[in-house]
Amino acid sequence: MKKTFIKTKNVKRFVSLMDELQKLPPNIPKLALVYGDQGLGKSQTIQWWADKNNFVYVRATQGMTVKWLLSEIAEELGEEPYWHAQDNFEVIEKSLRLNPKVIVVDEIDYLIEKHTVETLRDLHDRTACPIVLVGMGAADKKLARYPHLVDRLYKTLKFEQFNQDDITDILQQITDLEFTPDAITYLATRTNQFRQLVKLINKIEKLSETNKIQKIDEYTLKGLLNERTSIKALQKVG
Repeated sequence: MKKTFIKTKNVKRFVSLMDELQKLPPNIPKLALVYGDQGLGKSQTIQWWADKNNFVYVRATQGMTVKWLLSEIAEELGEEPYWHAQDNFEVIEKSLRLNPKVIVVDEIDYLIEKHTVETLRDLHDRTACPIVLVGMGAADKKLARYPHLVDRLYKTLKFEQFNQDDITDILQQITDLEFTPDAITYLATRTNQFRQLVKLINKIEKLSETNKIQKIDEYTLKGLLNERTSIKALQKVG
């Protein structure tokens, strides 16, 4: 498997969103929501973008309080956290006014449950820095209980599950194996998530190498993915 970051449709849309946020005029709200089911590559995309850009990244956890959240942001900014939440807020505000940065907060579902997420709205209002909220598939519905925050959302971006065209594009970027159209159609019935697809491709590559196979059609693929019948299927192909 090629060790390369796969620029899926979701990745390209995320990059466009980040570019937009940083180019918005001062009077436009710069809050954004990125959400979607697990396994679609949200975390990998953020990490890839982080390696290329200087921004603040915080991952929320269960039970995270306002003080805890602000302490994490302060540390990411290179500041020494204070004991009181208000002091941390002021330190963060001062730092961001002097050196504006994008703030990305992952796993915001935890912050929604604890009502901590409104602190991010306040931070946005005081600094005008872009803040990107990253959550799970129902994050948009959960945020609906905070109308003042939702009103400030510039844009929401949902990471979509992959269709056959997406999978074709991913295969071309990640493996040297040749998949026939019927094999890709079948593969699309097995998974529509990035994480699962990568695991499947890794398995297919190992079995293909063992059995000296370079081109994979639907019949061969079914054999490779079904351990009980793979030897029989491959013998027929041979």
